Amino acid sequence: MNEKKILLVNCSPVRNGATAEIVKVIASSLSASGDVKSICIDDYDINYCKGCRVCHKTAKCVQSDDTEKLVGEFERADIIVCVSPSYWADIPGQFKAFIDRCTPWCNTHEPHAVIGGGKKGYAVALRTGPGMRECERIIESIEHFYGHLEIKPSGHLGLCSIEYKEAVADRVREIEEFCGKMLNS
Repeated sequence: MNEKKILLVNCSPVRNGATAEIVKVIASSLSASGDVKSICIDDYDINYCKGCRVCHKTAKCVQSDDTEKLVGEFERADIIVCVSPSYWADIPGQFKAFIDRCTPWCNTHEPHAVIGGGKKGYAVALRTGPGMRECERIIESIEHFYGHLEIKPSGHLGLCSIEYKEAVADRVREIEEFCGKMLNS
């Protein structure tokens, strides 16, 4: 049986905060079930989209940075889990810049580049406050992104009241249960 390739994306520019701690818990929970790779969005040099729309005609961006390298990580994976904190009630700018730069792979125009099919995408959102609305907005952004890359949105988890990585310890069971659902879907 082929081992699943699982990509965990820390969508925060902070490599050792609460988001990174959640990524560690997910990696530990999924490690026996596949080849797990964890990355941080801040490890990639991603320029802002210039809005020139050349990619709508060529399926290729005019800029040269790490966008294709990061898309290559998505290409390699069977399962993608984006873990994003709330920055002013939405995804962090670094992750949004990457999403914008994925326009060459967006299925709303022809021609467009394509990553391999059959991928499942999961979204995990966290925020410091108690209300789930911000998490839902983040999840919606991630799932919208997945849809345009033809990655099947397959589940999500919202985690409120997490400001610092120490707060993750109280939520490990909840995160592990989510991972169990991921593996059984």
